[in-house]
Amino acid sequence: MTGEHKIMIEEVDAVEAPPKARVEEAPRERDYLEGFLSQKPADISAGEPGGDLYDAIIDALKEIYDPEIPVNIYDLGLIYGVDVTEGGHAVVTMTLTTPHCPVAESMPGEVELRVGAVPGVGDVEVNLIWDPPWDPGKMSDEAKLELGML
Repeated sequence: MTGEHKIMIEEVDAVEAPPKARVEEAPRERDYLEGFLSQKPADISAGEPGGDLYDAIIDALKEIYDPEIPVNIYDLGLIYGVDVTEGGHAVVTMTLTTPHCPVAESMPGEVELRVGAVPGVGDVEVNLIWDPPWDPGKMSDEAKLELGML
């Protein structure tokens, strides 16, 4: 038959090891990762996420619980935004689970009192909005776990 190829097999007792690669010691280039890791974090304003005042406000919000659901209003996803100016003026944008929520009249006042009690906060403004409406998808994983939704 044409196109037939035979494979020859040869048995050997040992095989010579291939030579090892050698790398010449070259002067080392500047290590950019070392410079990156040694950098100090950029100054974070107290009112920005990660700043002391902002984080203290979030902690205060996490101490306020919805009376019908055993989860704090921050993890429940009712807080849509927290803005803090350089002068310590805090604006909290929030919603409630429903416009007919029994705490619709008292919850914004409680938020204002709690955030206003944070050291460094001056005036507090609470904006209660209904759009976008709250839904369970806005809850943190911790809240979903607490309520048996995960």
